[in-house]
Amino acid sequence: MKAKRVQGPTSKTQTPPIRLLTAVPLCDGHDSAINTINLEFIRHGIEVIYLGYHRSARDIVRAAIQEDVRAIGLSSYNGGHVEFFAEVIALLKRQGADDIGVFGGGGGTITPGDAALMKRKGVDEIFFAGTPMAELVAFVKETYSRSGKGRLLKRTVNRRMNDRDLARRLTAVELNVERSTLDVQRSTVQTPAIGITGPGGAGKTTLIDELVLRFLKANPRARLAILSHDPSLLGQGALLGDRAAMIYSQDDRVFMRSLATRGQAGGLSPATGRCLELLKQGGFDLLLVETVGIGQEAMPFGHELVNKTVLVMSPDYGSRLQLQKIVMLDAADIFVINKSDLAGAKTAAAELEQRLALNQRGQKLVCTVAKRHRDRGVDELSQLLKL
Repeated sequence: MKAKRVQGPTSKTQTPPIRLLTAVPLCDGHDSAINTINLEFIRHGIEVIYLGYHRSARDIVRAAIQEDVRAIGLSSYNGGHVEFFAEVIALLKRQGADDIGVFGGGGGTITPGDAALMKRKGVDEIFFAGTPMAELVAFVKETYSRSGKGRLLKRTVNRRMNDRDLARRLTAVELNVERSTLDVQRSTVQTPAIGITGPGGAGKTTLIDELVLRFLKANPRARLAILSHDPSLLGQGALLGDRAAMIYSQDDRVFMRSLATRGQAGGLSPATGRCLELLKQGGFDLLLVETVGIGQEAMPFGHELVNKTVLVMSPDYGSRLQLQKIVMLDAADIFVINKSDLAGAKTAAAELEQRLALNQRGQKLVCTVAKRHRDRGVDELSQLLKL
């Protein structure tokens, strides 16, 4: 049977926003400076994937390749910067990704002499304390504004293609390159896809990370992909920060890609469907899709996107009346009350059980504490999802 072509947007190829990955190296927990810089980048239309602090060079390079960023920005306040920056550059070269730039800074810890040495080793620029934000933004825009369109691509998708090629193809899909260049067809591979949604702050990312841990342990040779979404600020960039909360998802058997909504309401990106089809052809055994934090109205997933939908809530959703207004309560397959160690969790579970009974669809309810090691509720959820 001939595969069906997946319909994408009909508009011409977009001008790609600059995508950066920012992080803080190992043994460094000072994130106030990088958070301030991240917000300035976002305000100027840049999409920032923030990896968080205490991150190894290996974690940073893996994330930068999977996210297909233009550059890596590192904030280092603990010394060892000459060696750490050099290791990041060496790993990029080893992975065939030396077109990804590296820049950074470190307050008073990086001396002018260190900076000169680091630039000789391949660092694009080092910024010192007191550098105006406008200068930093101008450097990024001037240095990394090159188009990604010239870097494409193999025409066909090979199962188990490497992260670099897959990441570039996802970028091409997101930018809506002409179909003559990139042919995404509806996959005949039956890779299970699970959609996870819910309001902001309910703990979706932590829960996903715990599910990843159980999947990797139960399937020692399997691979999974995570498609994560964060909102674009109106007319500006986006902070794609889900990786910062991930621990187990840093495994080499996990491919994670962050998408900005880029003006689309409802919790997903305009390119989500086509990106999912591409991932289904990439040799993964499981796909997890996390939406932006949603409210009462959004129903982001259909059966054409995912096989099962999980709605994650916290106990403090409000009064019982609020349960009558949440559209996803009629659509999701499995419901999770996370943070169920909080006061009011038992009442919330009872009210939600009553609400779901009215649907008569056999929907399941699980109570979890995703932050708790070996949580039984997460174990139960993993079994329901057949991970």
